[in-house]
Amino acid sequence: MTRETGMDTQLPIWQRLGLTIVAILVFSYVAGLIWAQVTGFALPAYAAGVVGGLTALPVWELLKRFKAK
Repeated sequence: MTRETGMDTQLPIWQRLGLTIVAILVFSYVAGLIWAQVTGFALPAYAAGVVGGLTALPVWELLKRFKAK
């Protein structure tokens, strides 16, 4: 049963959080692979954290725009 209040409902917080964490892990991993291919050594942990954090912001904002069914 759905309520019609005139407001669109967003994705539940747990879905947005789960998708954001997956995006962080994927982009950090890909950045590490690219870094290793270019430089020949592993990406430092703090740099992987920066990549993950910068990925999280736009992904979270994008997911806020999706509506729940």
